[in-house]
Amino acid sequence: MTQHVSVDTPPRVHGRAVYLWDATSGKDLLDKNAAKRMPVASLTKIMTAYIVLRDAKLDDKVTIKREDLEYAWDNDGSTADLEAGDTLPVSELMYALLLPSGADAAHALARVYGPGVPGFVNKMNAAARQLGLKDTLYVNADGLPTSHGDGYSTARDQARLAAIALQNPVFKKVTSTSEHSTDDGRYDWYNTNHMLDLPGAIGVKTGSTDAAGFCLAFAADRDGHRLIGIILGEDVANRRWDTAETLLDWATDNLTST
Repeated sequence: MTQHVSVDTPPRVHGRAVYLWDATSGKDLLDKNAAKRMPVASLTKIMTAYIVLRDAKLDDKVTIKREDLEYAWDNDGSTADLEAGDTLPVSELMYALLLPSGADAAHALARVYGPGVPGFVNKMNAAARQLGLKDTLYVNADGLPTSHGDGYSTARDQARLAAIALQNPVFKKVTSTSEHSTDDGRYDWYNTNHMLDLPGAIGVKTGSTDAAGFCLAFAADRDGHRLIGIILGEDVANRRWDTAETLLDWATDNLTST
């Protein structure tokens, strides 16, 4: 059940950090701990996709190795159920990475385009600095917890990154897709993002770990404005969708009332 709030009253929001930004005007619409550093779970894969789309060609072929699968299994990561020995183009692995949030896909892409996972993580952190994400540190390509500590970011940094990533038409198309099947019919992937039926919705990414809680990056184009929101550290998985819908509707009412 979404909240009905007046145009002037910001909605009540849950989560340790919540940020809503009008990327078109550059205006902050709602800021709850938006500058607080915290783990962001699989929102990490936004940067993974950004790096791969920057450095790879969509028709590049990547062969899945057993180590990619074992990495996801051993770390209790979500998977795209890839099979060792399969060779897929980068264009398909983008769906494997961003729809079911495959840690197996993330590992395969990082392994190839680092080259090597450590090299890829270095690229992620270099890109964060180049993009002005001063409160962001990556330790892997997927956001899973590690024995030597987790990466971190902020709601504000993640909103800025989402805005940049969405400028790539491939990223926008993939994250706005509810379901995708490979041309050979071997794989069917479903988006973990439940926001895509909302007006103007264009992705972006879900995530969850014990440390990060339930996270969501969401975006919609409304009345000529691109609205981008981040929810970090939510305790209740399904409440993310209500919060995001409420925030988008509230922001849209503000746009139309001014």
